[in-house]
Amino acid sequence: MPTPLLIGSCEPFSGKSAVVLGLARLLGREGVSVLFGKPLATSAAEFPMDPEVRFVGTTLGLSDEQLLPSLQVLEPATAQARLLAADLEPGPGLDQLRDRIAAESERLVLLEAAGTLSEGLLFGLSLAQLARGLDAQVVLVQPWTDSLSVEPLLEARQQLGDRLAGVVLNRVVPEGMAALRAEVEPAMERLGLPVLGVMPRSPLLRSVTVEELVRRLDARVLCCHDRLDLLVETLSIGAMNVNSAMEFFRRRRNMAVVTGADRTDIQLAALEASTQCLILTGVGDPLPQLISRAEELEVPVLKADHDTLTTVETIDAAFGHGRLHEAVKATYAIRLVEEHCNFSRLFEQLRLPVRA
Repeated sequence: MPTPLLIGSCEPFSGKSAVVLGLARLLGREGVSVLFGKPLATSAAEFPMDPEVRFVGTTLGLSDEQLLPSLQVLEPATAQARLLAADLEPGPGLDQLRDRIAAESERLVLLEAAGTLSEGLLFGLSLAQLARGLDAQVVLVQPWTDSLSVEPLLEARQQLGDRLAGVVLNRVVPEGMAALRAEVEPAMERLGLPVLGVMPRSPLLRSVTVEELVRRLDARVLCCHDRLDLLVETLSIGAMNVNSAMEFFRRRRNMAVVTGADRTDIQLAALEASTQCLILTGVGDPLPQLISRAEELEVPVLKADHDTLTTVETIDAAFGHGRLHEAVKATYAIRLVEEHCNFSRLFEQLRLPVRA
């Protein structure tokens, strides 16, 4: 029986789903089938089958039988009930999951854990609790900024001990990749943190859909309702003169442009650049010719009721905090994992029947 594997992180939105997709695709090519699930769901709408589990299943071509239901849903109402009952036990769901794992002779049970080391403690389903309860190995995905980024991994190492099979460092600036591989990776290995991959920072994976911006801003969509699936990678503020704006816009790609509703010159310049959506702030509505041009170019125009500063802060906070629910992101994530990770040591630890 292959040892079950948990993909965890020390902070939310670290890239767990990307590693899940890439790892499962690699295993599939080696003839190893997987069962996938999230013990702690993040959406109550479709509980017990989390939407992210369904997306991963669809992307990888998994059958319904290969998708595992969640045991609890991470939401305030459920947390309140657990707290008032002073109940920290995981309940019978964990026993059922353990029995399901025991029944598998060849398929790997691959689970995506909660976003932090402490998340799930109220449900008895934190990363360390799951690792112990399921006798599982753990791979941690950690965004890398500088050497201080290793401290949460050291804390995790104290909690997990030998159950920590390795780490994947994510969002490394491309110019720092070589030095990290040559200098930092060997040092981490000596600290008991096996490095299984070093993945570069990706604007595409940090991107957010126009639809998500509409939701976060509670904005009105003035045109192109059918183009809200466009991905925004960068943010630009149109508060300069039009000549400077045009030069600036030419250097950017896949932008959301925030500008005043009265700045028709900036709005028209933005539409001629690599703009995924135009977000208008302030009093008033855009001119009809602006909407007409936006419709021709299929660029959504949004109207936000917030001031420009609040609008910009809201958008900026969205980058890197979106779920991996777009096919183009999933495809790119799989490619990143394939190119920048080496799981051979992990496969040996998990006792996988790899046909390599």
